[in-house]
Amino acid sequence: MSWTLLVTGGAGFIGSNFVRYVLSTYPSYRVINLDKLTYSGNLANLTEVADDPRYEFVRGDIADEEAVAPLVKRADAVINFAAESHVDRSILNPRVFLRTNIEGPYILLEAAKARKVERFLQVSTDEVYGEVLTGSSREDDRLAPRSPYSSSKAGGELLVQSYHVTYGLPTLITRGSNTIGPYQYPEKVAPLFITNAIEDKPLPIYGPGKALRDYMYVEDHCRGIDHVLHHGTPGEAYNIGAGNEVNTVQLATAILTSLGKPLSLIRHVADRPGHDQRYSVNTEKLRAIGWRLQYAFEESLARTIAWYKDNAAWWQPIKQGEYARWYVQHYRIPDAPKTHK
Repeated sequence: MSWTLLVTGGAGFIGSNFVRYVLSTYPSYRVINLDKLTYSGNLANLTEVADDPRYEFVRGDIADEEAVAPLVKRADAVINFAAESHVDRSILNPRVFLRTNIEGPYILLEAAKARKVERFLQVSTDEVYGEVLTGSSREDDRLAPRSPYSSSKAGGELLVQSYHVTYGLPTLITRGSNTIGPYQYPEKVAPLFITNAIEDKPLPIYGPGKALRDYMYVEDHCRGIDHVLHHGTPGEAYNIGAGNEVNTVQLATAILTSLGKPLSLIRHVADRPGHDQRYSVNTEKLRAIGWRLQYAFEESLARTIAWYKDNAAWWQPIKQGEYARWYVQHYRIPDAPKTHK
């Protein structure tokens, strides 16, 4: 089999890791990467594949029909990573999340329906289940999102599912837990804590820091998406997770300890509005079709810390300008990241 994959949002964190994964795993596959290059999209994430003849980058918006339609016509499968994905930013400006996370999938679905693609895979999040205080979410559980971000992702999911039921489009949905690893934009908690610790800056923790998350290495997430793409049953959703229970204080402590930094860098700040206190997903359905986790939490975090230590030239420029202004405004602490000129 030799597929051409249209990967949307392929210059972002998980998307860029997936592009590199596909090109290294499937010598006969081609990848078209459609990305708008918003603040978190970065072509530096893909430098090592930029000259690969099987790879093509197109700058464009998934909510732009004229940009999407001709690319879908050339694709055998569509994998939609493109999303506004930060809960804090969704609280400040929900509108942009609705356009990208709901209208965008609609445009892609219409083009995929016309093309009759082999697969349409929507990359979603465990946050669509909402706060899960006990047990673990299964794929047939009720969606109960609690933030503008997770609500927009749930809306996109429901639209994707409707195209399978109504039009017979072979759709798939993955719901991934918190993901860490190389090239993650440093507003997210793990790279935020790691880069701040490296710079001897405070690690801002919402409220008491007891919110529990499941942290999964990005390579495991990419392998899960790939496994669902090739082995999943159309019309179904699949959870991808590592089965960890790590709270924010524990994460910060592990990072500071690994880097030899003092725990006094932990700084508690005002809690996020509507902060979900726990997510947990059951992955039996994905394991039943052959996927297995490769990296435990300790190794995942160690690999992530090592990458940021070795790649300051990637993240230091990002933490200037707009990011630095947003950081101070959002966390309201005076110790903004250093500006590197």
